[in-house]
Amino acid sequence: MIRDFSAGNYRFIPSVFQYSAGAAADDGYEIERVRFDRLVPLAEGFALVAKYIQEAGRPLTAFCACELRSPAAFSEDGFRAFNLHYVKTLSEWGIFDGTTNPVARSNVCPEIDPPSEPSFYAFSFTRPTTSKSPSFVIAGGAEAREGGGTYVERTVRYRDLSLEGLREKVRFTTTSQMEIRMTTFGFGWKDTTGVQAYSVHDFHHALVDELVRRGALRSGLTWHFARPPVVDLEYEMDCRRVMRETVI
Repeated sequence: MIRDFSAGNYRFIPSVFQYSAGAAADDGYEIERVRFDRLVPLAEGFALVAKYIQEAGRPLTAFCACELRSPAAFSEDGFRAFNLHYVKTLSEWGIFDGTTNPVARSNVCPEIDPPSEPSFYAFSFTRPTTSKSPSFVIAGGAEAREGGGTYVERTVRYRDLSLEGLREKVRFTTTSQMEIRMTTFGFGWKDTTGVQAYSVHDFHHALVDELVRRGALRSGLTWHFARPPVVDLEYEMDCRRVMRETVI
């Protein structure tokens, strides 16, 4: 199911209260991705995001995706507490209505030299364009099945770090997370301009069959040595089709 967020000129795949599963620009608009040269703490980051979007002549509701970095993986309760804090700004911006959140998100934890507090790595927003080329951002997804239950119950091959356990985690994330989300928008790997993976484990043995042969690496792969945001998740991905990318 896809829903429209007309105030931001994009549509999204509903997911949980803290983020959507992906955002795609409406016709006549494109997504611009902006990466910070250095990590910026959350509150300062939101202020810089607002300044950049407004200087581009866009409303704050154009904010459609972000990439965050956290000090360490959260417990389930800790993750919920962080998310309740995070969505307060989105409420103030007229984006989060208390139930539904259209903003796609990745939030991972660098294993080496992590930030001292949750921080911005990058963000995306919509802007007018004359281009007919579509653009989208798919939210970060790990090896946890959608739906109710705890992460322990939903995680594929929970705490299994064997070669086959990791392979299955990679396969699930590639297919049941990234591919299904892109297909919902009518896109596939052939449309991507960027793919990112997050893990502290060597998943090279799964690379060819689970990623390369599926066409996921047509534009290469950016691997971040980082953990997913919840304890005992081991592999995460996100992907995008974005023609305009900037570093500030």
